[in-house]
Amino acid sequence: MTVSVLVPSSLTREAEDKREATRKLGYVARAATIYRVDRLIVYPDRDGETGRFGDGFVSTVLRYAATPPYLRNEAWGMRDELEYVGVLPPLRAVSRTGSESNDSGSLRQGIVTEVGPEGRVRVNCGMQHPISLNTPPDMEVEEGERVTVRISSRRPVRAKLVDRPLPGLSVERTDLSAALGREDAGVRIAASRHGEELTVGRLETLAGRIEDDGLTVAFGAPERGLPDILGIEASAVAVDPDPSDRGDSDADDGVEPTPADPGFDLWLNTVPDQGSDVVRTEEAVFATLAPLSLRE
Repeated sequence: MTVSVLVPSSLTREAEDKREATRKLGYVARAATIYRVDRLIVYPDRDGETGRFGDGFVSTVLRYAATPPYLRNEAWGMRDELEYVGVLPPLRAVSRTGSESNDSGSLRQGIVTEVGPEGRVRVNCGMQHPISLNTPPDMEVEEGERVTVRISSRRPVRAKLVDRPLPGLSVERTDLSAALGREDAGVRIAASRHGEELTVGRLETLAGRIEDDGLTVAFGAPERGLPDILGIEASAVAVDPDPSDRGDSDADDGVEPTPADPGFDLWLNTVPDQGSDVVRTEEAVFATLAPLSLRE
């Protein structure tokens, strides 16, 4: 099961300055970490971008935030987009652990600092010093490349390179349609105040599908929700009553495409009785992932 969160490149459009924009992105990364999101995807919203912070600002700061602290200086150095990363909240992501008897130990990201002879490399993976490791026969690595290291013991150090995806939160840039079209997208939800209200009955229906198939949930930008970004009328995404509420015996899973569906299974309002005129994107991410992470 894979969980993906989609946010627009215009996510920081209303921020007063780069410091506030950075802080806002930190809350998004924090929410994604708390609810074990696998992929945080930035999709383009060129019409909504203000251009104040430079192209790629949102994805760069999110990638920095998702980088383990012990690798940040080496991986990123000095960049204009990272001027205020000191305000980012710590993610404190838990280590991923192997589940099989021959696959024990925690997975950590590392950076190859030196490629030596006879297939040996030195890797910075957050230990006191870079460690020397053998490269598996089916792997080729280069200096500066990020790799996955399995740590089975710290004292003495026992570790090995493994040919697996980097552990932790992955940050990508891709089109909305491409993200929704992935084979492992699972239940594809558009978070919008114009969507169907999230009720106990609908959540009960969704929980089983999400647990089996995974989840992709997309968010809009401040003062520019998903209907605006997609160029469709808000009325086009409205609202079919919750089948559990209307007692429809023909309802199957409660997840039906909308008439203007650009690839979503459901438009969902996860803050149906909001007391504030505006729910900020970083607040909506918390409010949406909290109920959708519940299991049957």
